Amino acid sequence: MTTMFRYSVFPHLQDPCNSRRSVMAEPDYLDGDCEELIKPKKLINPVKSSRNHQDLHRELIMNQKRGLAPQNKPELQKVLENRKREQVIKAQKEEQEAHKKLSDLEIELMKRQQKLEQLELEQQKMQEEQENTPEFVKMKGNLRRTKQEADGEGRAT
Repeated sequence: MTTMFRYSVFPHLQDPCNSRRSVMAEPDYLDGDCEELIKPKKLINPVKSSRNHQDLHRELIMNQKRGLAPQNKPELQKVLENRKREQVIKAQKEEQEAHKKLSDLEIELMKRQQKLEQLELEQQKMQEEQENTPEFVKMKGNLRRTKQEADGEGRAT
């Protein structure tokens, strides 16, 4: 006889704790229908149940609320903070070295930029000198240029 047939023919043989059938086995004590089974209880932790542990825990909670956290940090936390601080310092040093070390291309570009700045300064000085020169000196220069141009045209023809 198959199990389905057996349960349908003999309903009193059905499992009283498991009213529905499923593919996976489910624990019977979760249903709450079975009063016959002994339900598991959580084990008592002897450390947490000790009076000293409870007093210490209560004192730590009170100090935390007041802001009186213990000043002595655990050794692991100290080591981790030191490592983190060293990593930050190392990263800063690497950044500074990267800024200090310039490639050949960067050096050439800086030289060209300095030359261009010097040329611009010289041009500005020349313009200022021309602006500050008296009018008759400017006219004299213009006359010389026109005379040279006229002489050059006369010879070319």
